[in-house]
Amino acid sequence: MEAFVRMVRAGSAQPDSTTLSSVLPAAAEVADVTMGRCVHAFGEKCGLAQDEHVVTALISLYAKCGDTECARRLFDRMVVPDLVAYNALISGYSVNGMVGLSVELFKDLVTLGLRPTSSTLVALIPVHSPFGHEQLTRLNDMDSARKAFDAMPEKTMESWNAMISGYAQNGLTEKAVALFQKMQALNVPPNPLTISSTLSACAQLGALSLGKWVHKIISKENLELNVYVITALIDMYVKCGSIVEARRIFDRMDNKNVVSWNVMISGYGLHGQGAEALKLYKDMLDANLLPTSSTFLSVLYACSHGGLVEEGRTAFRSMTSHYGFTPGIEHCTCMVDLLGRAGRLKEAYELISEFPKSAIGPGVWGALLAACMVHKDADLAKLASQKLFELEPENTGYYVLLSNLYTSKKQYSEAAGVRQEAKSKKLVKTPGCTLIEIGDKPHVFMAGDRAHPQSDAIYSYLEKLTTKMIEAGYRPDTEAALYDVEEEEKEHMVKVHSEKLAIAFGLLNTEPGTEIRIIKNLRVCLDCHNATKIISKVTQRLIVVRDASRFHHFRDGVCSCGDYW
Repeated sequence: MEAFVRMVRAGSAQPDSTTLSSVLPAAAEVADVTMGRCVHAFGEKCGLAQDEHVVTALISLYAKCGDTECARRLFDRMVVPDLVAYNALISGYSVNGMVGLSVELFKDLVTLGLRPTSSTLVALIPVHSPFGHEQLTRLNDMDSARKAFDAMPEKTMESWNAMISGYAQNGLTEKAVALFQKMQALNVPPNPLTISSTLSACAQLGALSLGKWVHKIISKENLELNVYVITALIDMYVKCGSIVEARRIFDRMDNKNVVSWNVMISGYGLHGQGAEALKLYKDMLDANLLPTSSTFLSVLYACSHGGLVEEGRTAFRSMTSHYGFTPGIEHCTCMVDLLGRAGRLKEAYELISEFPKSAIGPGVWGALLAACMVHKDADLAKLASQKLFELEPENTGYYVLLSNLYTSKKQYSEAAGVRQEAKSKKLVKTPGCTLIEIGDKPHVFMAGDRAHPQSDAIYSYLEKLTTKMIEAGYRPDTEAALYDVEEEEKEHMVKVHSEKLAIAFGLLNTEPGTEIRIIKNLRVCLDCHNATKIISKVTQRLIVVRDASRFHHFRDGVCSCGDYW
């Protein structure tokens, strides 16, 4: 861009269409729309703006800088847009989250008989870091992308990566892993981006056996172990429950970047090891690495799950006063969660009024409601719930939490009112399910599940195990069960929760002393938490549970969370 400005000012050489179509991508790359407009105006003045290469470069510039309307106007003025112009606008819509328009344009392209290339596919599914939070495509868009991918006679590395990354970023983790497996079957060698995206999918699944398989492929293919691949490995081991292995890999890294540190700090928080997370944060500062906004989120999360209230306050103050970060929604949510878990509900509520308005969303009020559930504050829970019903009227979870709180306080008419309101809105509770891997095979259980081939053996074993648990002091906690059923039926309802079935299946199908690992899609309930502590004691097994918010390591009747979750 500087060279272009010097050229125009000198006047010794006249820019042509090639000059403009070279400088516009540079402006797009740094999102300098003002410079882009100046080049556009210069092109109009010199009669160069109608050249198809210049128009395509302008479409790309405006789209990447967020002005999709201007990009579309330029596209519509083209007599016969070529594939490159289509790709530029499809990519622009995708990066701006306008996925419907992106797919519509892709369908137009196919209807007109233009043959999509790997560049089209990459435009449709922008490839981002597996640690990013962008959710740029939806399920129907991934289906369209897959059809385009399958129709390609020759698939480039770009197109494989776009599909695997697209699946991983959109939570379609099984499809991401299946596509990677297909890639292996076809002997297509992966590159570091393929590996990072696949590891991200394994991390989301919690599939340790798959993650280890990918790790072996890294060694087998002699792939470059760059910082992104190693960080993805750490993230996978953290989220699959192997915090020790994650730390071993972290310690052996030669060139750690701030993301590597953040992933490891966050990992300790996820496993309830707040003190270790804070120690690592101090080591990071001692290594003269500047923390990012994500670093502070990891630290606050760790403090929240470890009950480290004062340490969390210090980190939050340091983030704003020393490092100049403006707290985002997630930071504020963590602070409310930190105070709420510690029983400082009034303080948490007062803190919300001090937050910037932009940071007060469902996460903040949801954290307060969850804390009210733990500490049985029905009045404040009602206030938080009203805010949440306004912000996210379709979220069933808030109705379930409030109803359970009323039930636990024996306020049955209020609980019935909440359930009736959810029913009138036709809201359906997310069913709980638990995954366990035995060998390399995953098994998924629902509450009261009778579909598994070993179902009779599982229930028979669970009956015997429950007898031993009761002898060891276990008493079913039926507090959150439906209030209008008999106590005996309540006990049966909690007895067949999905995690109990998964644990019983794991105990039946593994050798004594083998570690049991399960993954629950919802937060583990109080009864299952108490039951798992007792099971770990009577069976002498280590049981690792990953629920919707953290890991629990049960050993000898004690949980690593210290009953603080």
